[in-house]
Amino acid sequence: MANLWPWLVVAGVGALHGLNPATGWMWAAAWGVRSRDRTQALRALVPIAIGHAASVALVAAAVAFGLSMDRVVLQISAGVLIVVFAALHLSSRTPGAARGPAGHAGMALWSFMMSTAHGAGLMLVPALIPLCMGDASAREVSASGSVLLAFAAVGVHTAAMLAVTGAIAVGACRGFDAGARWLSRFKRKVPAAAAHLS
Repeated sequence: MANLWPWLVVAGVGALHGLNPATGWMWAAAWGVRSRDRTQALRALVPIAIGHAASVALVAAAVAFGLSMDRVVLQISAGVLIVVFAALHLSSRTPGAARGPAGHAGMALWSFMMSTAHGAGLMLVPALIPLCMGDASAREVSASGSVLLAFAAVGVHTAAMLAVTGAIAVGACRGFDAGARWLSRFKRKVPAAAAHLS
């Protein structure tokens, strides 16, 4: 059971990240609502997963290789990238033009920057250390074995995040669709009721 706890923590933190609207479900739901196709919300999970997994893998690789990372420098760098990305996006728009959704590359970059800025990979360090370095003196874990465990943890974390992100995004699309249908029926009933009263 002691060996299972780090994996449960890795999956639990992934599910927690999936609940955060800034890391993806809000953008995936927006894609689905805008296109009026819920499958678009699920397709948006691919670039979200790539960006999030890249951010977490950066930290996991550092832990696996025993490298130290400066949390403040990492988060400030990601924050600066977010500001630059937003400024470039806003400056490239034609005045008065409707804002289009980000492409897949933009979504992956956003996911990477947001995950890095809020320390997604850093939250996993307490679980990664026992996985990658636990009992190293007793069993002489090779560097490649440590790296494989770290990337397996990234996979478990990302899968848990995607499951929660996808469920919330599809639920948000369904809720928006139900609200739009209710509003449409309400708009039809109000004029009919007013005509009946007059």
